[in-house]
Amino acid sequence: MILYEIYFSPTGGTKQVADILSSQWDCEKVEIDLSNSRLRFQDYKIRKDDVCIVAAPVYGGRIPMMASANLSRLKGNGAKAAAVAVYGNRAYEDALLELKDDLEEAGFCCKAGVAAIAEHSIARQFAEGRPDQEDRKQLGQFAERIYSIFEEEDRESVLQLPGNYPYKEYKVMPAVPEANDNCTLCGLCLELCPTGAISSVNLKTADSTKCISCMRCIAVCPEEARRLSSSLQEMFSQKLLKVCAERRENELFCPVHGE
Repeated sequence: MILYEIYFSPTGGTKQVADILSSQWDCEKVEIDLSNSRLRFQDYKIRKDDVCIVAAPVYGGRIPMMASANLSRLKGNGAKAAAVAVYGNRAYEDALLELKDDLEEAGFCCKAGVAAIAEHSIARQFAEGRPDQEDRKQLGQFAERIYSIFEEEDRESVLQLPGNYPYKEYKVMPAVPEANDNCTLCGLCLELCPTGAISSVNLKTADSTKCISCMRCIAVCPEEARRLSSSLQEMFSQKLLKVCAERRENELFCPVHGE
């Protein structure tokens, strides 16, 4: 048996959650980074007796299109999976349901769902430092429960997750990071940008039609040379202030077995 830890995590928060939820398995582990456009996802040989923790961030209540597209290139072959939607303390809306549907369409058997909190990727003062110690304890308990669910004999069950059909319209808020004079043209942002939005001709610029506002370029820049304009940062902070002020908690969803 192999544990596949599959994630789309431009700024690292989603991977932190996936790492914690993968902690119960003492077996070979393979990581699949859905943001790495150079991977040949169709070449992975996932078997029915393998298990999978599949985590993606929430962008405007949905799963990033690139995460869904790359996930569809994997073949689940009936492997048991847990769907994990990670959000920045606002709301996850249709994202968890969408991820479950994506998994089942790719041939995985989705047995559990988790909605987890991580530091907001744009306005980092919201859910700052999360997953924190309390989150790690709770997610560790979730991991134990998911392990036991995966170990159960296969029987008829239904996993019901929050969300709506049709999903809410996918909208990416226009927030393209800019490079300042600290930029040394090292090219790391170009190399690691999931969508190829950074210009290879002028590394300080980005294509707004390709940018998904994932903030990967800000997270990886060794010189802290990329950032949102102060006006954009203020706009996001004010927009999220009311909806992100109250601490939200992680949630675990388990299957309901038939008679």
